[in-house]
Amino acid sequence: MQKITEIRWHGRGGQGAKTAALLLGDAAMSLGKFIQAFPEYGPERMGAPVASFNRISSEPITIHYGITEPNVVLVLDPTLIGSIDVTKGLSDDGVIIVNTSSSPKEIRTLTKFSGGKVFTVDASKISKESIGKDIPNTPMLGALIKATGLLDFDHMIEDLKKKLAKKFASKPEVIEGNLKAVKRAFDEAKGE
Repeated sequence: MQKITEIRWHGRGGQGAKTAALLLGDAAMSLGKFIQAFPEYGPERMGAPVASFNRISSEPITIHYGITEPNVVLVLDPTLIGSIDVTKGLSDDGVIIVNTSSSPKEIRTLTKFSGGKVFTVDASKISKESIGKDIPNTPMLGALIKATGLLDFDHMIEDLKKKLAKKFASKPEVIEGNLKAVKRAFDEAKGE
């Protein structure tokens, strides 16, 4: 039986949930993993709730349907908690990672998630200080790796550096800011 890690990203349009899922998928694929990375589309617009998904496995993935029982949930905008059931379907031994200055204990109480692990990181603060904008997606990648150990951190950083160098070749400050943000989030993420 194959073991597939399923991940659901919650955010708002413009926060980079789709991009983060794609970057994670690319990093996993470059390690020889099998991946799926896809958004859930609807009438999204800037600021509207959005979701993106990943499947990562060491074996071929033969399923092609939405993720309803994720192993990991990432919440890029904590204001979604309460308006959306971000823990819906999350396995009892799952992991939730929230972009917030609140403690893991406060998030556990707020989400009523009694199982697994809860991690928090102030990805918005980190992205503002490192990138100059509140786009928490790349810092959340660092928190994800710390919380799950899903991929080798150094490999993910190298892969991210290559991807960003292609997209932002004329803006080295954007590349360095994003890499710094991922490293800081990895160091600063707290869990229980």
